[in-house]
Amino acid sequence: MSAIVVTLIGPDRPGVVRAISDKAAEHGANWTDSVMANFAGQFAGIVHLQVPAANSAALLAALRALESDDLHVQVAQAQDAAPAPAPRRLHLSLVGHDRPGIIHSISTRLAGQGVSIDTMKTHIASGAMSGEQMFHLDAQLTVPQDLDTDTLRDGLESLANELMVDIEFDSAG
Repeated sequence: MSAIVVTLIGPDRPGVVRAISDKAAEHGANWTDSVMANFAGQFAGIVHLQVPAANSAALLAALRALESDDLHVQVAQAQDAAPAPAPRRLHLSLVGHDRPGIIHSISTRLAGQGVSIDTMKTHIASGAMSGEQMFHLDAQLTVPQDLDTDTLRDGLESLANELMVDIEFDSAG
């Protein structure tokens, strides 16, 4: 089996997912994982497919053929990864007054410690009491085996004080 990752973005309209799934089905692929969302009228998605190796090149070509003026499609054949030790996963939540630079500060601090952001969801909502715009972040992180959790926690708490946000940090799963 070969793994293929597809990313797509274009105006939201009926049939975008069907177009991808039609090509996957035609080539005997299994749709294993995906994340899709509508942002400001634009549909964005990431799809992971498993396809028999003999059908891989044809599926890659068929998916690339879906590219149009208003639908941007990127496909990549995933490489077989060498077995790695089980990753340490942690969960990070953040809430604070919305302002530019929060993601930049958090991602810079995490990357500096070798931490990978596996998934991240953000949104802005009115505060329950104040009505002010509050920024919310929810992320799943992969932490290097040799990074002390207390060191990471201390660094994030220090950053939370600088940004004037509340951060919660715990084991995922």
